[in-house]
Amino acid sequence: MIPPEFLLSDSKNRNALHLPENLMNKKKTTRPTPKQEGKSKPVILITNDDGVTAPGIRSLVDAVKDLGKIVVVAPDKPQSGMGHAITIGQPLRLQKITTDDSIETYSCTGTPVDCVKLAVDKILHRKPDLCLSGINHGANHSINVIYSGTMSAAVEAAIESIPSVGFSLLDFSIEADFSGAKKYARIIVEYLLKKKPDKHMVLNVNIPAIPEIQIKGIKVCRQAYAKYIEDFIERNDPHGRRYYWLTGEFVNFDKGKDTDVWALAHNYVSVVPVEFDLTNYKLKSKFEKIWK
Repeated sequence: MIPPEFLLSDSKNRNALHLPENLMNKKKTTRPTPKQEGKSKPVILITNDDGVTAPGIRSLVDAVKDLGKIVVVAPDKPQSGMGHAITIGQPLRLQKITTDDSIETYSCTGTPVDCVKLAVDKILHRKPDLCLSGINHGANHSINVIYSGTMSAAVEAAIESIPSVGFSLLDFSIEADFSGAKKYARIIVEYLLKKKPDKHMVLNVNIPAIPEIQIKGIKVCRQAYAKYIEDFIERNDPHGRRYYWLTGEFVNFDKGKDTDVWALAHNYVSVVPVEFDLTNYKLKSKFEKIWK
């Protein structure tokens, strides 16, 4: 969904997004007056997995708050690593909260996916024009997309025919600098609102944890083949009962220069289009010849 006119012409960087000066230095437009706020104003649902008060989600709200009617529905506590979990064994609760930016905001006792479902059914009573998830504290490149609550919220939106984007910054710190992430989140959201993407579109966007001025642009990538080499540290609690603490090391097995891991390592924002259809079509064709 990146406009062709932004693509670099040099053969070594055909997937790199060139950011023209007029776009790079574009100032935020002023917030519309009440008379301008009509039915045509896009509705943007924002959620995350780090919790409704996390700096990342407040940064995302700040980056796009003048681009449409913003509604935030996010977990009341961190839900990292929840994947596509939903709550089925206990009640869910929503609470409207007050924020410094006066954006309509709700905390939810459920998972990120629960937040999307409840937002559509009980708060918006309609499908928003766009769902944004993040900005996550930490990477969601490569295999992380499988475990990520941030990306699962975005995928759930796409399942519900809502185009969506998950944003992640490669910095786990609560004091992370989100300036670069905010800038590129806005560029991407502005473009999508103008182009009205496919209703099942999901983009996985990761931003390197470097000063904004050092980010080279955007690369449209494929997901790298990488995984965590895991280790469970075994310990005993004060009562002598054994427990395990998961640790691990991220290892990239993919040496391709068209992957999200490569792009991030070379100071690009990575954009990976993903989908919720997990069918292996090559294997499907193979087995169809065996089991007719």
